[in-house]
Amino acid sequence: MKNYQGYMIDLDGTMYRGKEKIPAAKRFIERLQAANIPFLFVTNNSTQEPEKVVQNLADNFDIHVSLENVFTSALATADYLADLDINKRSVYAIGEIGLKKALLARGFVFDEEAPNYVVVGLDYDATYHKFELATLAIKKGARFIGTNADTNLPNERGLVPGAGSLIALVERATQQKATYIGKPETIIMEKALAQMGLQKDQVIMVGDNYMTDITAGINFEMDTLLVYTGVSTKEQVQQKPLKPTYEIDSLDDWKIINDK
Repeated sequence: MKNYQGYMIDLDGTMYRGKEKIPAAKRFIERLQAANIPFLFVTNNSTQEPEKVVQNLADNFDIHVSLENVFTSALATADYLADLDINKRSVYAIGEIGLKKALLARGFVFDEEAPNYVVVGLDYDATYHKFELATLAIKKGARFIGTNADTNLPNERGLVPGAGSLIALVERATQQKATYIGKPETIIMEKALAQMGLQKDQVIMVGDNYMTDITAGINFEMDTLLVYTGVSTKEQVQQKPLKPTYEIDSLDDWKIINDK
């Protein structure tokens, strides 16, 4: 077991389950903080601003972190687009406030008619008109970006449509495939690592979902830690040809540098 100098960590299923606390998660974060080891929550959620993520962790799960500890697919999307071409700064975005604020913070302006980019994320007020504008802009030559490929999201009623389902609608309408940013793609991992300022072999990806968290780490050639507190089961992972670097039942089972 290596002494990792940084951690990328998933949220739902790893730090909490919906509205349910995972006591070991709070202890794990406090151990990282006590050892002064940097960590970054890497989440596919593009709807919320980092401030809301921090507030949710504090208010509902007694996990206290700062804005610098949060990296969403919205932030990764804005970083990715900002690095593509300094002269292209217009975008049409289907999404919530987290996505739109991230784009504005990186100097983008919104344009419904002839944007350089069309970005589609989860939008709780999606309308036909929004998809119409996105389709027409892509047909005119705008580059098509999807925040993340998650087709469904779990809530108290069951599995509801996720960003990937909305992106698929535009893909079908335009006959074009989106460039995806979030896990399991490597783009979000590249941008998160750049924010941490560490090397790939110094950091480990921690998550509960083999298909997103662990596959993102594998695709990025980063070590991975699967904790069985969320989506994936041991039976499912046993069938996978590529295994996580480590598998544990609880974050309490994981030793970090300077643990007493």
